[in-house]
Amino acid sequence: MDFAALAAARYSLRKFDPRPVEPEKLALILEAGRNAPTAHNNQPQRIFVLQSPQALEKADACTAAHFHPPVMLAVGYDPSASWKRETDGKDHGEIDAAIAVTQMMLQAADLGLGTTYVGMFEPEKLLAAFPEMAGTCPIALLPLGYPAEGAHPARLHGDRRPLEELAVTL
Repeated sequence: MDFAALAAARYSLRKFDPRPVEPEKLALILEAGRNAPTAHNNQPQRIFVLQSPQALEKADACTAAHFHPPVMLAVGYDPSASWKRETDGKDHGEIDAAIAVTQMMLQAADLGLGTTYVGMFEPEKLLAAFPEMAGTCPIALLPLGYPAEGAHPARLHGDRRPLEELAVTL
């Protein structure tokens, strides 16, 4: 599939098949996150792979978005590693981590897997549940897996504003 078709076809999957994600596919998805561009190439993104029943249950307790995927990626950034803009101190760690999430979502779609970006979670609760995440700022949960039978894009998936409203040529 070419990139334009992939970007248009990818949707937020909310109904997952329980079958596991193959390790080689997961490795490709993680590699896409590792290869994401970051400010000053500081690479502050941190990706936690949650796939044991215990880890998935703990993550599920931190969000109201319950999709029951076979894998959940918790993505954040290390603020001690992220670049801060000199003029105003803006921390680009969240931007860098979001770019990594985007690349992982697109790689997953290219492999026939689905994801949805979940921002509706309690970061402090997630950090308490997973001491391994200490020192990071979580930005997203990324449920990951195969679409379940009957899964489909949300009704509004194809609704897009006209390009003229989003892009301005000066």
